[in-house]
Amino acid sequence: MTTVVLGIDSSTQSCTVEARDLDDGSLLATARTPHPPTTPPVSEQDPEAWWQALVAAVRQVMAGRDWQVAGLAVGAQCHGLVLTDEQGRALRPAKLWNDTTSAPQAAALVERYGAAWWAREIGLIPSAALTVTKLAWVAEHEPDLLARGRRLFVPHDWLTFRLTGRHCSDRSDSSGTGYFSADTMTWRTDILTDVLGPRDWEAMLPTVLRADEAAGEVLPEVAAELGITPGAVVGPGGGDQHLAAQGIGLGEGDVAWSLGTSGVIFATVADPVKDTSGGIDGVANTTGGYLPLACTLNCTKVTDAFARLLGVEHAEFARLALAAEPDPDRPVLAAYLDGERSPRLPWATGMLGGLTSAVTREQLALAAVEGVCLGLLRGERALERVTAPIGGRTVLIGGGARSEAYRQVIADLTGRASITVDAPEGTARGAAVQAAAVALGSSVAEQTRRWLPAETTRTEPRADRAAVWDRYLALADVQAEGPVPPSTR
Repeated sequence: MTTVVLGIDSSTQSCTVEARDLDDGSLLATARTPHPPTTPPVSEQDPEAWWQALVAAVRQVMAGRDWQVAGLAVGAQCHGLVLTDEQGRALRPAKLWNDTTSAPQAAALVERYGAAWWAREIGLIPSAALTVTKLAWVAEHEPDLLARGRRLFVPHDWLTFRLTGRHCSDRSDSSGTGYFSADTMTWRTDILTDVLGPRDWEAMLPTVLRADEAAGEVLPEVAAELGITPGAVVGPGGGDQHLAAQGIGLGEGDVAWSLGTSGVIFATVADPVKDTSGGIDGVANTTGGYLPLACTLNCTKVTDAFARLLGVEHAEFARLALAAEPDPDRPVLAAYLDGERSPRLPWATGMLGGLTSAVTREQLALAAVEGVCLGLLRGERALERVTAPIGGRTVLIGGGARSEAYRQVIADLTGRASITVDAPEGTARGAAVQAAAVALGSSVAEQTRRWLPAETTRTEPRADRAAVWDRYLALADVQAEGPVPPSTR
């Protein structure tokens, strides 16, 4: 009988499950099931839909296969607020990371304590993405519901709870809530008390596990629901990008460009990062260090929207973008289609500049790809400012990494080769790495080295795109001069 581990990625859009051989990490099967679609500014999902998607994806992977599941782990979208009763039943739909309705609460928290205080104490400065701001929103708009709450989760915690019955979390995802100190491994209940009022917050919060510590075994009745044999051990799980770093084997000096619903630039470092400008979130990684990152709200959904407007599929869209001449006066896009997190412009909208009557379909496609990439390049430059110049690999992950246009534009803008590795689903692969480490009694870091993925593509720079940078900044910074909520436009 083949012994496998399951790596689970519960993202904004879907649940992906990978089955990997415990011995060598080879991919044996994969399945994906959708989540309900969301559109900011109000972006909410019923957590029960995540569970049903997870069960369906696991059952698809296991169908007709005589496999022994030794372990599994869950990576998931970060920051979302799951407020439940004592039994873990959600009291309201989960507010997701890209729900921007708590922007006023985020601004009030920054004003209350100061940006430097948040960076020093927590490692990041509140934005509408963070769990703490969503809690503040609930306290203001649904105080009776908050009073009924007995447990607080982020998405991967809640799914691990459904698997094991244990209310636990990990250091990486906890560090993105806004009320956890990764430096001291402690919940900052003083912040919750000050912001939301006194109560026994400690009792509502999960136990934070070590990187290689098991959350427990899959409950027998849950194993039957999933279609697996009893006894599988469950890892502590983690945030999506944090586990993706393990999935792709990200090393110090490397930088990852994650091209999914959101766009994320991140690196792994040993020491804490405290960026008082708010450009970089100094969150923790899954192995004891840190994963400084910049996250944009608008990534592949921008190119999806432009492909729809042009009436083409993804492959043709990439061909159009690559066929456009990099004219220095070409159209440029500030890709804030659904507000923005980095920079902090929750009510911003997209702006397309440089249009003339001679505009072509190719130029519009290129503007969309460049607009996404320029926003992320801004994040990369902020990352270099607070860490060190990038001397290692530039690794692309996520759905956008399959696009030749994204790979080429990123190589051209950075002046470095952009590569992909044999980790088509980075978060799911990272979750499988963690599951294997826990099942085998090894460390996540060591298991990452054992399963280091091979390089699959390498795209070298071939065009000078430097001229578009200043034009992009001029257009993007127009939005910083005073975007207002939709209701007051």
